[in-house]
Amino acid sequence: MTAVRKFVVEADGGSRGNPGPAGYGAVVIDAGTGETLAEAAEYIGVATNNVAEYRGLIAGLRAAHALAPDAAVHVRMDSKLVVEQMSGRWKIKHPDMKPLAAEAGGVFPRSAVSYEWIPRAQNKHADRLANEAMDAGKAGRQWEPARSTAELDVPARVVGDAAAGAAKARAALSGHAVEPAGSVAEAPAPPPVGWGPSADLGAPTTFVLLRHGETALTPQKRFSGSGGTDPALSDAGRRQARAVATALLARGTVQDVVSSPLRRCRETAAAVAEELGLDVHVEDGLRETDFGAWEGLTFAEVQERYPDDLTAWLASAKAAPTGGGESFAAVSRRTVSARDRLLSRYAGRTVLLVTHVTPIKTLVRLALGAPPESLFRMELSAASVSAVAYYADGNASVRLLNDTSHLRG
Repeated sequence: MTAVRKFVVEADGGSRGNPGPAGYGAVVIDAGTGETLAEAAEYIGVATNNVAEYRGLIAGLRAAHALAPDAAVHVRMDSKLVVEQMSGRWKIKHPDMKPLAAEAGGVFPRSAVSYEWIPRAQNKHADRLANEAMDAGKAGRQWEPARSTAELDVPARVVGDAAAGAAKARAALSGHAVEPAGSVAEAPAPPPVGWGPSADLGAPTTFVLLRHGETALTPQKRFSGSGGTDPALSDAGRRQARAVATALLARGTVQDVVSSPLRRCRETAAAVAEELGLDVHVEDGLRETDFGAWEGLTFAEVQERYPDDLTAWLASAKAAPTGGGESFAAVSRRTVSARDRLLSRYAGRTVLLVTHVTPIKTLVRLALGAPPESLFRMELSAASVSAVAYYADGNASVRLLNDTSHLRG
């Protein structure tokens, strides 16, 4: 009879601003030998400390599960909130925390995981990884493992041939550092680029991201968010919706349709869903930015009337449009919450999300690990299609951006 493997998972997350640029770190340790078996870290964009801590927990549990799905795991964290909530002693009230807790609780059977609060000073390894991830995000890139064992507290190792093979495949997919047992090379080769042929993470959850069709405001390039007149599709927008519906029917991959609550998206979604024979589900978190007093104005008009506010908005994701508008940081938080809810609800499926410029760009930005200013460096045409695939190990892959080929017929 094979003995049950026992792991310690130490995880941490942080946010520089709370909410602000955030990242997590997690380490899997052999409970018997104290060896580090795997590390994980990621810059996750703008988020709160609590969200980052939960994401670190999820990453640590997934890394442990990849090594041994039937293991017993003892989680050590310096987040009293996460430990008490996951132990069942505190009620989870915040809506952003509920799907994260559910995701963490679904990695292993509940009986296989125990939780312990530790002082921050005892969580240095995970804390270091989280800070490395945030530093990487500040530099406009994602975290990469240290290239030399001298840079680590202890070597990152996976024990056992089978576990090493699985870990190598995961490394090819994620870029996380994993070395087979016995490896002591000073400068190990970087993980291969691309998809590992032996990786088996199951079917990804794929979001097909459709920007709504044109309204009367679209060709005039006017700010049109969730705080304006909620315009309907124009005749051109309805033609675009029919065109994309025909294209998606031909592809035959979409299994569910989810829409922003705004009229232009619901009309676009209805045209596609009718063609596909599907229902439309509404997700409030997919609505466009509220542009406040800028609603209905062109960029030039805003520049003339509110020059200082526009300059601040272009310089910082935390700056909001004039008159009680919504900052990109606020949009990012609710988009992440919506993303996580939908990933939990539609795991392993291909879902059409009919939404707007800012939510689509935000999902793409976060999947790439790009900084907030990248929102101004993407083009999204009306009725364009983009796509992001989300894998079981927590990684994402941008598969398509701003495809308008279906509109050229």
